[in-house]
Amino acid sequence: MWTVPTGTAFLLLIGVGIEISLMFSIAGLALSKLLPLDPKTKILGVNSRLLFTLGWAAFFAVFEIFLVQTPTFVWVYPWWGALPVFVFVYIPFFAAAFYVHDWPHPRQIKFIGILGAVDVILLIILAGILRWI
Repeated sequence: MWTVPTGTAFLLLIGVGIEISLMFSIAGLALSKLLPLDPKTKILGVNSRLLFTLGWAAFFAVFEIFLVQTPTFVWVYPWWGALPVFVFVYIPFFAAAFYVHDWPHPRQIKFIGILGAVDVILLIILAGILRWI
């Protein structure tokens, strides 16, 4: 949906640079440290986890509007923009990071293991069998 066509330090997959990968590997962990300790805390009458999810998702979606103005970041399809990125990328990402943060450790490990397995399966199918990547 978006790509890094030029100027990347290291291209991991087609259009996916080390910068994007590091952002997704670090942002959820780093920003979860800003969460209130009590998961039931409300801010302005809204659950803190939901408010942080929507707030950080909006921040990163708006930030992409500025990134796409540079030659190093491209939204590939005309229908792909800040709103789809907000809804389909950042809300699920931050919701997972912030809600899993409060789960018991065994459940966290299971969730991360399932995500890893899905990634491996999709890489095998998309890169190995279909050769789309």
